[in-house]
Amino acid sequence: MFDFLQDYDLAGAVWTTVQLAVLSAVGSLIWGTMLAAMRVGPVPLMRAFGTAYVNIVRNIPLTVIILFASLGLNQTLGVTLGAGGDFKTINFRLAVLGLILYTSSFVCEALRSGINTVPVGQAEAARALGLGFGQVLRLVVLPQAFRSSVIPLANVLIALIKNTTVAAAIGVAETALLMKEMIENEAQLLLIAAVIALVFVVLTLPTGLILGWVGKKVAVKR
Repeated sequence: MFDFLQDYDLAGAVWTTVQLAVLSAVGSLIWGTMLAAMRVGPVPLMRAFGTAYVNIVRNIPLTVIILFASLGLNQTLGVTLGAGGDFKTINFRLAVLGLILYTSSFVCEALRSGINTVPVGQAEAARALGLGFGQVLRLVVLPQAFRSSVIPLANVLIALIKNTTVAAAIGVAETALLMKEMIENEAQLLLIAAVIALVFVVLTLPTGLILGWVGKKVAVKR
């Protein structure tokens, strides 16, 4: 029944999906944290930029962002992200960039909801001790915000894993592109769909369960 899978590099496609998800998750966490800091910061210009970025980017379809990264940045502006002339590497890196730009807006909002759970009195007490905004954010606010945001961030990560399928639009050899190839060559539509669905269940279900458990363990008791 599953003999046709021997003709395809399913493991390689799944590994590409995992790489896309991990690299995009790390980048989104970094950029999303910076955006959250901007949105709660004292500088009006940075606050306006963070607000505008989140409200605009999260309302643009991910497919549009991924296609812009390929057609706009690479083919029009010649951006290669250090990949030289290797088109597979270029598309992979552009897909990661697009996923980061998109997902970071949701990370920002998840973190901002965590920041809002931190009592205002703690930040005021830290400022009374002479700490600057950056120190208050780094030492007092963000550690508690991350603990409160584990479960929302887990939901963002699960959505990111599923969103990696959009990278197939620019030819990244991940699971969705392999599924398209198998459907075109094999008369096993339901079986192929079941296999690919199982791959994503295996990737997302343990992630949700583990991070849900971690979230309950590290949650700040109020």
